[in-house]
Amino acid sequence: MHDDEWDGADLEVQAYPACRTVLRVAFVTETYPPEINGVSLTVARFVEGLHALDHEVQLIRPRQRSAVEPKAAARVTDRFHEVLMRGLPIPRYPDLRMGVPSKRALVRLWSTRRPDVVHIATEGPLGWSALQAAQHLKIPVTSDFRTNFHAYTRHYGLGWLRKPVMGYLRKFHNATLRTLVPTEALRLDLEACGFRHLAVVSRGVDTALFHPGRRSAALRQAWGADDGSLVVMCVGRLAAEKNLDLLVKAWCAIAARGVPSRLVLVGDGPQRQTLAARLPDAVFAGQRRGEDLAAHFASADLFLFPSMTETFGNVVTEAMASALPVVAFDHAAAAVLLCDGDNGWRVPLGDEQAFIEAAVRAAQDPGRRKGIAAAALATAAELGWDRVVRRFEAELLDVVAPRRPRDDGPRAAVGAGLAGVPQPVALR
Repeated sequence: MHDDEWDGADLEVQAYPACRTVLRVAFVTETYPPEINGVSLTVARFVEGLHALDHEVQLIRPRQRSAVEPKAAARVTDRFHEVLMRGLPIPRYPDLRMGVPSKRALVRLWSTRRPDVVHIATEGPLGWSALQAAQHLKIPVTSDFRTNFHAYTRHYGLGWLRKPVMGYLRKFHNATLRTLVPTEALRLDLEACGFRHLAVVSRGVDTALFHPGRRSAALRQAWGADDGSLVVMCVGRLAAEKNLDLLVKAWCAIAARGVPSRLVLVGDGPQRQTLAARLPDAVFAGQRRGEDLAAHFASADLFLFPSMTETFGNVVTEAMASALPVVAFDHAAAAVLLCDGDNGWRVPLGDEQAFIEAAVRAAQDPGRRKGIAAAALATAAELGWDRVVRRFEAELLDVVAPRRPRDDGPRAAVGAGLAGVPQPVALR
């Protein structure tokens, strides 16, 4: 282990106004791009956002599979440094990895280069180790509640684990000074379950990436859809917790009405083969990212989102920014952003028949879809990431401020070049 590499070399000091507080943030997560999932992508937004606001960020994550791990030079910039930890494949999610217990390594690391705050994005073994190490060193800790693991248990025949999982999550988050959640509804739900110190920090959407101008006639043609066809899309992991059986029912109901249409599923997962057998005419596009993903969104005509286990559901905002009408349950992002019949179709949580009926109505009414799409686009235009990251920054500052020495002036930032920057540290 080379903890001293975190200090870097050839540093160029920059001055900041006296009122500017620059933090040193240790950001701990067990998933990060190029892994594709809602947690990794939003974590990256917050990490990049803090970096853009001149905060010094130390990203701590498991080393990914060699096939996807990017070259170190592409991951190190000014005021940003990665610490790569050992990791193991997650059961049922072989493309993802979780950390292993690492308290001693983190205590050594943070004793050498003490952060102002440790922010933990995931509650796995690495997150738990980070919590213990920070408590040992008396460093303020904040956390995210990003995934409804307790809700997933019933989808895998493990309903008996729900209470112990919820107990672990409550113990974990209540040991931090602030737990950030994406919606007010989730805050109220967790508060009723005994969670404390909760604050709402929502999610944004990249409107420069996701927009209707990326619609592609060539892509639609590759799907076997012409101008008169309806392309119905679902984006996300093909797994039990996404409630894809309802997607199949809604799609069959649309097809039964004689609407010329094509179903496109973007994503991958353990249910892909089962779904392909049930939907032989559907297009399985696999995992997509960046501009390719944005083109898929913009080239569809209707977005069906049957999941009821999301903490937010980034794909809802990405669809809206692409002027793609959404049918979803009154839950997570849809509950906050969709006004039923105005900028989308929002149905009561758990009412499968209402979901199917809304999907059929949307499929049969192209004029209504056009109006909904325009309203969805207008809503998404107000969801930029800058405001969201500033809210996140405010929560970190609020936690750190009472504990920071009065004479600890503005923190100097590392200079703006890659020359001499440290390489990622690998802790074993």
